[in-house]
Amino acid sequence: MEKIANYIGGKLAAPIGDSYIDNIDPSRGNIYSQIPSSDQLDVEQAYQAASKAFPGWSKTPKEERSRILLRLANLIEANLDKLAAAEALDNGKPLKLAKRVDIPRAASNIRFFATAIMHYASESHKMESTAINYTLRKPIGVVGCISPWNLPLYLFTWKIAPAIASGNCVVAKPSEVTPMTAYLFSKLCIEAGLPNGILNIIHGLGPNVGGPITTHPKIKAISFTGGTETGKTIAKIAAPMFKKLSLELGGKNPNIIFADCDFDKTLSTTMHSSFANQGQICLCGSRIFVERSIYEKFKNAFVEKTNKLKVGNPFDSDSNLGAVVSEAHMKKVLSYVDLAKEEGGTILTGGKQVKLEGEFSNGFYIAPTIIEGLPPNCRTNQEEIFGPVVTITPFESEEEVLRYANGTVYGLSSTVWTSDLNRAHRVAEKLEAGITWINCWLVRDLRTPFGGVKASGVGREGGFEALRFFTEPHNICISTN
Repeated sequence: MEKIANYIGGKLAAPIGDSYIDNIDPSRGNIYSQIPSSDQLDVEQAYQAASKAFPGWSKTPKEERSRILLRLANLIEANLDKLAAAEALDNGKPLKLAKRVDIPRAASNIRFFATAIMHYASESHKMESTAINYTLRKPIGVVGCISPWNLPLYLFTWKIAPAIASGNCVVAKPSEVTPMTAYLFSKLCIEAGLPNGILNIIHGLGPNVGGPITTHPKIKAISFTGGTETGKTIAKIAAPMFKKLSLELGGKNPNIIFADCDFDKTLSTTMHSSFANQGQICLCGSRIFVERSIYEKFKNAFVEKTNKLKVGNPFDSDSNLGAVVSEAHMKKVLSYVDLAKEEGGTILTGGKQVKLEGEFSNGFYIAPTIIEGLPPNCRTNQEEIFGPVVTITPFESEEEVLRYANGTVYGLSSTVWTSDLNRAHRVAEKLEAGITWINCWLVRDLRTPFGGVKASGVGREGGFEALRFFTEPHNICISTN
C-alpha cells in the first residue's frame, strides 16, 4: 500500500513520528493508501526549510520565478491523465470532471500568477512641487496555506501560486481527506526545478498540522479555505498575533429565477449549479427561488431532469455524479434530509443513499435531492449542507426574494436569471454577496477578486488581489524641494 510523503526542503520525507492515517477511496469505501500523521515537529522542520530559502527566493528575479512556475504548469498539463485519475480516486468525483475542470484549472492558476508578476506595476503619486511617492510591494516571508478537500489540486494551487510567485516561501497543508494530488504535485515541483524550501507540503490532521501552522509565531500570513467554524478558530488565534488573514469560508448561495428568464438555459445551468461535484462546491446554488408564475413549470422540469442523472462509479464516462468525499460527510448530508422532513419539507426526488453493485457497493453515494415547502429561516435553508441537496421556493416580488436571498449569515455567491437588464443590475447591487452571476454560473475570470462577505470570509483571492495579500506595501517619499 502506497505511503504518501511530506515534501520538505525540496525532498520527499516520512513524518518525523513515523505515524500514518488511512486514506479512503470514497467510491469503494476501502483503504487504498496511507497519509503522514504529521505534527508540530514536521511543521517546524518545514518552517526552517522555508525560512532558510526565503532570502534567496525573495531576491530571485521575477523572470526566473516566472520561468520555474511555467515549467510546473506545463508538467501539470503533461500529467493530466495521471493527476485526474488520482483526483477522481481520492475525492470520488467523476473522472471526466477532474479532466475538464480540476487539473486544467490547477495549471491555469499557476500559469496566471507566473505571468501576472511580470505585469504587476508599482504605484507613484506626485505631490506637485513638494515630493514624489512610490510604493514597493515586498514579499511577506514564510506564509501558511491551508486548502480544502472539494477541489483538491485546483484550490491548493490557487493559494500557493500567488504566494510563491510574489517571492514568499510556503508551508502548506492540503486536506487530509484528499491528499494524493498534492503529493503527486510535490514530485512535479522537484522535476520542475523549484528550489529547495520554497514550497513545503505537510500532510496530517487539522489540529496537528493546521493548528501549528496557525499558531507559529514566525509564519506571517494564513490563507485558508474551508468551513466557517474553522475559520473562526483561525481568526481567533491569528488576529492577536497580527498575522495577515485571507479566509474563504462557507456559502448558502441563492439562485434567483425570474419569469422572464431564458427558461432552457436557466434550467440547464441550474442542474449544473445544484449538483456539480456532488454539490461539493462552495459556490453551488443550494437555495433556488423561482418566481411564482413559472414555479410549477420550472419545478416539474427540474425534477424530471434530475431524475435522469446517473449516480455511479466515478470512472464511468456516463456517470453524472460520483461519490461524496467520505462516509462521515455522507451521513452529515443525509442528516439534513431527515432534518428537512422534520421541518415540514417535501422530498421531490432523491433524499437517500444510492447503493451501487460489485466493487463499488460500499461507496458513499447520494441521490441528487430537491426539497420544497420549507420556510426561508429553517435550519435546512440556513446552514451549509455541502452536498447534492437543494431547496426550491416560490416568490412574488423582488423585495420578497431579496429578503430570502440575504437572510442568512453567509454571503459568498449568488445567481440571477432575467432578461430585464435593469432588473438584473438592480437586484445584483442589493445582494449581499462577494460575487453575483447574471444569466450564468461559475464563469470565472482569474483577474477578478474572489471571496465573500459576512460569515463567508475575510479578504479576497484572485488576480492582483492575491498578489497584494501576499506582499506588504512600502511607501517611499522623496522630497523634490
